[in-house]
Amino acid sequence: MANSVNIPQFPQAFWGDSVSLPEFPKLEESIKTDVAIVGGGITGITAAYLLTKQGVKVTLIDAGDLLNGVTGHTTAKITAQHGIIYDELIQHFGEENASLYYHACMDAKQLIEDTIQTYQIDCDYRQEDAYIFTNSDAYISKLQTEKQAYDQLNIPGELSSSMPLDIPVKSVLRMDHQAQFHPLKYLKVLVDEAVNNGLEIYEHTTATDIEYNKHPTIVTRDEHRINCNYVIQASHYPFYDGQGFYPTRMYPERAYIIAVKTPEQFPGGMYINAESPSRSVRLANMDGEDLWLIVGENHKTGQGKSTMKHYEALQQFAEKQFGISEFVYRWSAQDLTTMDKVPYIGSVTKNEDNVFVATGYRKWGMTNGTIAAKIISDRILDKDNPYCELYTPSRFQADPSVRKFTRMNADVAKHMIRGKLEYTNDNVKDLEPDDATVTRVNGKRTGVYKDNDNQLFAVDTTCKHLGCEVNWNSGDRTWDCPCHGSRYSYTGEVIEGPAKEPLNKVKLE
Repeated sequence: MANSVNIPQFPQAFWGDSVSLPEFPKLEESIKTDVAIVGGGITGITAAYLLTKQGVKVTLIDAGDLLNGVTGHTTAKITAQHGIIYDELIQHFGEENASLYYHACMDAKQLIEDTIQTYQIDCDYRQEDAYIFTNSDAYISKLQTEKQAYDQLNIPGELSSSMPLDIPVKSVLRMDHQAQFHPLKYLKVLVDEAVNNGLEIYEHTTATDIEYNKHPTIVTRDEHRINCNYVIQASHYPFYDGQGFYPTRMYPERAYIIAVKTPEQFPGGMYINAESPSRSVRLANMDGEDLWLIVGENHKTGQGKSTMKHYEALQQFAEKQFGISEFVYRWSAQDLTTMDKVPYIGSVTKNEDNVFVATGYRKWGMTNGTIAAKIISDRILDKDNPYCELYTPSRFQADPSVRKFTRMNADVAKHMIRGKLEYTNDNVKDLEPDDATVTRVNGKRTGVYKDNDNQLFAVDTTCKHLGCEVNWNSGDRTWDCPCHGSRYSYTGEVIEGPAKEPLNKVKLE
């Protein structure tokens, strides 16, 4: 298919490009605080805001720039419609817990809405209905069953054969009273308020471990220490496992987003299909103009076809269904899914009550991240919270967790072995600019990237987490691990954990 518009050469998320964020220094000394938060996304910033509002001394660190991780690459839907989930939750957790999940998401939405009203935040907040649609006969009955779950849980919604977005559908399930916003415009105000309340923020400060004396102490890559009473791991992937075995209980997935202008008028609503490949559509505002966000093409990190093919597939979908007058942005996002699809929020292990974790949001971080901040801040403030037990990381549901646990870790083992046995003989001399290859240098598997100035960057492809072999991500120019989702720049620097150290550089002769 001939594309009418060109895909942008470099990935860039719309959210970060449309707002100016404050900058903060790197931590250069050891310090003391009451609560130390690792991770400057929606969970960390919301928790910092809630705690400092109550007079708690809080320090927040981020390995990179604030709001440049998962939160800065979200689709920013504030919704409890997390795919076809409620019938499954009823089957595996019971009706009461399934209802708690819905109400947790709606409480998160209410907290966001109340905060916006309190500070009169201009963040493009809009109430919207959310729609799951399908064109697959196999999913019609699944949507019918999901609607029965809605009725059982008193979730407002409707099952029909049409929706406002004018694309072919066979069945549609609507969830009423959801919302969307510009996440960085919202969180920038929370940062300002928390800083006014005494929050200290340090960027480019990587946490590598936790030591215990009387209280937990965060150790940074530069060997500085943050002595505190509580630690909140809001870093997407927990940097400290505490023998909670989180890498074996979650798997990473990537998704892709394109932002385009079209000749069509957007009808309102937020949309996602039920089947694969995934397709999600929502509207954003760019300088008063409509920007359509087309999302989808989920796959496990470091696995599958060339990642540029995913952007091209979304472009083809948008072109066919709506037409594209301008292709403005493209970017990708990564998130973690737990074995039972419910996030892990709470104490990192049963025996460590003062070290918290919040992870496994399954790409629904706006509500899950907000409720995580509320649950953990309530724990620290010694307040009751009705959702603690539902999300506790130490839970273990026998069905379906055992089977999924086995499948997930068999997949990791498969990629571990395949990477070690893979034989490559690509010639670096034949490499085109802005491309990469995997070859052997002195017998070691080596990744080589050539930039547009014909400069070569070579790295040892062995991931620093558990030793899997990383693969090239052509869409984002990164080296991605197919086992647990660590991601590195083409120079080998860590972009995304659980890896903490950069890839070893390799000298080319």
